[in-house]
Amino acid sequence: MKLEHVIPNSTVGEFIAEYLADIGVEVIFGVISIHNMPILDAVARQGRIRFVPARGEAGAMNMADAYARVSSRMGVVITSTGTAAGNAAGAQLEALTAGTPLLHITSTVDTQFMDRDRAPIHDVPRQPDMLKGISKAYYRMWSAQQAIGALTASISAAISAPCGPVCLEIPVDVQRMPAPPTGGAFKLAPQYPRTCDASIDELAKLVLRARRPMLWLGGGARRAGKQATELVRRGFAAVTSTNGRAIVSEGDPANLGAFNMAPETQALYETMDLMIVVGSKLRGNETLNNTMKLPRPLVQIDADAFQGGRNYPVSLFLHGDAADTLERLLERLPETLQVDPNLTLDVATVRAKVEGAMRAAIGPYVTIADALLERVASARHPWVRDVTISNSTFGNRYVKIAQPNHGVHALGGGIGQGVAMGIGAAIASKSAKAVTLLGDGGTQLGISELITAVEENAPVVYILMNDQAYGVIRNIQDAQYDSRYHFSALRTPDFAGHCASIGLPHHKVSAVADFEGMLDAAIAAEGPQLIEVDMLAVGPFAESFSGPPAGAAGNKA
Repeated sequence: MKLEHVIPNSTVGEFIAEYLADIGVEVIFGVISIHNMPILDAVARQGRIRFVPARGEAGAMNMADAYARVSSRMGVVITSTGTAAGNAAGAQLEALTAGTPLLHITSTVDTQFMDRDRAPIHDVPRQPDMLKGISKAYYRMWSAQQAIGALTASISAAISAPCGPVCLEIPVDVQRMPAPPTGGAFKLAPQYPRTCDASIDELAKLVLRARRPMLWLGGGARRAGKQATELVRRGFAAVTSTNGRAIVSEGDPANLGAFNMAPETQALYETMDLMIVVGSKLRGNETLNNTMKLPRPLVQIDADAFQGGRNYPVSLFLHGDAADTLERLLERLPETLQVDPNLTLDVATVRAKVEGAMRAAIGPYVTIADALLERVASARHPWVRDVTISNSTFGNRYVKIAQPNHGVHALGGGIGQGVAMGIGAAIASKSAKAVTLLGDGGTQLGISELITAVEENAPVVYILMNDQAYGVIRNIQDAQYDSRYHFSALRTPDFAGHCASIGLPHHKVSAVADFEGMLDAAIAAEGPQLIEVDMLAVGPFAESFSGPPAGAAGNKA
């Protein structure tokens, strides 16, 4: 990676724009401000990076997050100081939860005023403390002489395992300083921990003794699809977290996918004699808050040294990169493992049962689920989901995706991030539409970013499930609070009118039989499209989804 375009006597802001372009950054998301203008003015003048101006910093962060997940590249977002950086905090916590490689460049006041609580405009107390709390790492560029080192350290931290969002804070006067001289070439390569041979030898012994071995694949295994698929070919079964889907093809009969908590699945776990958890935190909402019984021996592979045994006691923990560790394990195993010949059939049978139960539970919405099932994976569309009942019931598990980076959803469970995430996923997608599932409540939180979708002509199809309420809260109130609907009713906008006012094509579904045709037309059309499903007209789910039982663990979000 060479920096060959730095303008003589340029500023630090111009240097940052050149540096990012030279290492391959193609898109930056953000909101322009007086405190980041030296950088964004340079981005515009140089014309080498596309800048996507969001309507708010939270939306910009969600866009950069989804862009990084779908493109498998580092996302970049630029915000201003103080409240502006704070606006992005919730969305950055989502990126932190997901382990997204992301660079958040933010600003602070002139160096003579920062950290002194003297109340210059846009200064806030303890901004670094806030940024440290929402980041994998935090850096500050104190001077022009630190520009190269600060950028290199920040980006290296963001892209190295375990990945995560990194904040780089740059005072506005530093952005205006003369750029430092450069040596002309910078090497930025992600760093991955390497498991010791002795641990892999021990794991190989466990595998060779097992007759019903299973992989649990999480988001940290996304780079290990080739190796995980080969283990399944040799005899393993597989199950995934919602963030580990399609690491092994979701059409493989030995893969349960993300149907990881059904009673039938738990019964299947009891028959297994080895589980290897790869790149997963075994999150509470996918393990009944860690009360779900998992097979023993239980082995864990993770790039994060602090994940070993955190949520479940393990027989063996291997600190290392998933792809490298599994590759070296394969070298120690025969081409075909001596496993139970009925293992694949047992897995396929359980998946058929749990999918059947899910189809029955969603009632009339099975028509919508099936239409999406037939199109999303086959056309290789990214599948983006906000937190909605529809996602909790069928979106997270039933609608298949073609490859692991095509799945994007709010892992932290925060509502209202889908509109912006759909834009980031769409911009990352070169030849497909980002199909994005929303609820009416979440859409209202991110509704301003629909304008960004229109202005950027983003190839996104929004599917807005409108029940005119916080549906899951209302269902919980039915189940646990004698149908006292306190605070769960929503005054829902006229989405058709809003879409017309901003130039976003709108289509309304009042009968599920109309959905398939509208979906095909929306996918075929250029630019963003919104399909609103009138759930009051369609009717209720066959079974009410009301989240976790009172006082009990887990949910299906």
